[in-house]
Amino acid sequence: MDSYHSLAPLNAFLNGCAAVLLLAGFIFIKKRWVRAHRACMISAMGFSAVFLTSYLVFHYNVGNVRFSGEGWVRSLYFSILIPHVILAGVIVPLAITTIWFALRGNFRRHRGIARWTWPLWMYVSVTGVIVYLMLYQMYTPIYPMPATAYAQSVLK
Repeated sequence: MDSYHSLAPLNAFLNGCAAVLLLAGFIFIKKRWVRAHRACMISAMGFSAVFLTSYLVFHYNVGNVRFSGEGWVRSLYFSILIPHVILAGVIVPLAITTIWFALRGNFRRHRGIARWTWPLWMYVSVTGVIVYLMLYQMYTPIYPMPATAYAQSVLK
């Protein structure tokens, strides 16, 4: 399990990179720098895909890590985490669809859906970093008991 713990900061880094690329891509398209926009958005998709793979590997091997903060900060944490998780599920098909339209040259539909995709994707990327900082840096994370340790404690 310990070998997988380094994936948590990697995941935050990947989310941060995606957010920077999304912001740069937004700025580039506003300046009508289409090639730079395209490079940033495809790169953001790549970083997000690597993130999703790493995130799934981490949680498959480590399990759900619990937040140890108490009081108002616990409420703040969950007010960020809950929409983050919901929108993370929404953004995957939305981002794929948005990029699909662009790659197919259907820029009218691309622009229409990108107006929704971009802010949601930015929210998910930025709050992913915030969740990491709160869960792993500001407070001590509570890791689940490994199955073997749990089984041994039950058998005693």
